[in-house]
Amino acid sequence: MSSLMNNQKIGSRLSKLREHHGYSQADVAKRLKIARPAYTQLELGKRSIQVNELIAISNLYKISIDQFLAPDFQLDIELPTAKESKQEKQELRISLPKLQVEKFKQILLYILERCAAKPNFGETLLYKLLYFSDFNYYELYEEHLTGAEYRKLQFGPVPQKMNLIIEQMKANQQLDCYLTKSHIYDQKRYIPLVHADISLLKATEKEVIDRVIDQYSDWTAKAISEYSHKDIPWAVTTINEVIDYELALYRESPYTVRMYKEEDV
Repeated sequence: MSSLMNNQKIGSRLSKLREHHGYSQADVAKRLKIARPAYTQLELGKRSIQVNELIAISNLYKISIDQFLAPDFQLDIELPTAKESKQEKQELRISLPKLQVEKFKQILLYILERCAAKPNFGETLLYKLLYFSDFNYYELYEEHLTGAEYRKLQFGPVPQKMNLIIEQMKANQQLDCYLTKSHIYDQKRYIPLVHADISLLKATEKEVIDRVIDQYSDWTAKAISEYSHKDIPWAVTTINEVIDYELALYRESPYTVRMYKEEDV
């Protein structure tokens, strides 16, 4: 099992079994009692599976180790009954992302406070700073920052329900927006009318947002859009589909923000 080819075959089998049973990578990692990135490395074929992990896989999917490692392995295992499936998922399921509306609004205001005066700072750049804040935080801590859902659209990841949130904030006189010209294109710009309540943020959350602002807020809309298109979460998602936060754990340089410990890989 030490060769790259065998590792890749095992990784492929793990991925197919997991998807067949409807589990997330985080679900399976929890059952194996290993870090989420360590399980990702297994599916990618970048490390060898350990005996204790094989035993846990065997127990989870109710197949023998010999069957899993067989050269003629076929995914013909029956799905668990509805009752078994529900019980297993209740035991394994982690919380799904849920939009924290007020927190999202305050983060949006905080970004605008720091960036709205910049001549390049329009709607596109705002969307991308929100995206990188959310996905960078998830990669670092495997927890959701705002819980916002991002969809893959032609010009990059776009937070859903953004228009509704903006309208609410305008009605509450928290921000305003206007159109201006950026070269030959119309640019929608937002200005904050109130100060952000950063008491809603943990120190680690503010730190991630600040790093994103420092890194990207001076970029042009075109540059940040092209850059976001090469980020793994956006790149591997089908157009118009929701981007899975777990894809952030597949990132490589220069997008990755997490320094993995040796035991994680």
